[in-house]
Amino acid sequence: MKSNSSLNPLYFQFTLFADFGPLRYLFFSLCLLLYVTIISVNVVIILTVCLEKSLHQPMYIFICSLSFNSLYGSAGFFPRFLMDILSDTHLISRLACFIQIYVIYSYATSELMILGVMAYDRFVAICQPLRYHSKMTSMTVTYLLMLALLFPAFAVAVLVYLTVRLPLCGNKVHQLFCSVVQLSCMDTTVNRIVGGLFTVPNTLVPLFFILYSYLHILLVLRSSSSEFRGKALRTCLPHIVTFINYFFSILCEVMLSIFKADEVNPIVIAVLSLEFVIIPTISNPLVYGLSLPQIRGVVSRFFKIQKKFSGPSRI
Repeated sequence: MKSNSSLNPLYFQFTLFADFGPLRYLFFSLCLLLYVTIISVNVVIILTVCLEKSLHQPMYIFICSLSFNSLYGSAGFFPRFLMDILSDTHLISRLACFIQIYVIYSYATSELMILGVMAYDRFVAICQPLRYHSKMTSMTVTYLLMLALLFPAFAVAVLVYLTVRLPLCGNKVHQLFCSVVQLSCMDTTVNRIVGGLFTVPNTLVPLFFILYSYLHILLVLRSSSSEFRGKALRTCLPHIVTFINYFFSILCEVMLSIFKADEVNPIVIAVLSLEFVIIPTISNPLVYGLSLPQIRGVVSRFFKIQKKFSGPSRI
């Protein structure tokens, strides 16, 4: 019979990290630069929306919430990842491991909920433009954001609690971030059932509504003028690109959960793990910052002002 310490390990070990010798400092510098870039581009979007009164509209508030969520999710991964690049042991405590699981998966779940809320905003703006301001009030926006952020936080908390209670046979984690359900010594049917119950409102409902919204939007645009069609497509395109990026990242995570990690090339696992936490966090602000002229204009104006004041003074 296994001891309690072996069934509830105090530490987990990441097995994908290799000893690259002096090259680890190069990898660390590149990943640190990437993390700083993610922070910078998302903070620029947040400050732009918060400080520019003309952007205090539902669509931009939802974009701002996406950037907040990206900062939250990347903070759950990068600090620990950067430490492991330089470390020789790659050990993470049980508490830190479950905190990381909670942060990363609540980030991923909230991302889809926010995208669903944004689809509803575009649906009302394009299909019911005369009722937009009466429907998308500040109170409605607040309720939608609370739903998109708090319900995933609760759902993931329940699933993490059920995972904490599982006896675990081993402490080897074959990913770049914590995922321990596959280490369970007992049947995980309860976890799968509860996970399935939360999957419907957390995943399938927003996914269905995104597809439903864009189907109706396409039907409306078929009979609209070319000017209205162009304007609508310009506002919808960033959301579509963001959703495709998210869908691809979730597909990578699903592939990781389907295949046995010890039977897959470590490089493949590393790429899929990094795509899940990197691509959405850096692509979302770039897509919206470059695609929407309202945000692009404010950012350009800000940097022009900064350049003017930082330039050499004339006497």
